[in-house]
Amino acid sequence: MPRLRLFSGAELCNFLTEHGFERVRQRGSHVIMPRGQVSFPVPLHRQLDRGTLRALIRQSGLPRSLFE
Repeated sequence: MPRLRLFSGAELCNFLTEHGFERVRQRGSHVIMPRGQVSFPVPLHRQLDRGTLRALIRQSGLPRSLFE
């Protein structure tokens, strides 16, 4: 399996917005992004850890290949 690209929190928010998610609110350094019944926080860090990114990919339901 290829390695995941490194994303910042802002880049990931923009990427998810392009794929049907919307940015509804922000509290501190976390943006809440729902789509249908699924909603999750995206931390606005300079660089997301790969483990955090993997968890966000699972929660989003998007295929991992989009993030490589």
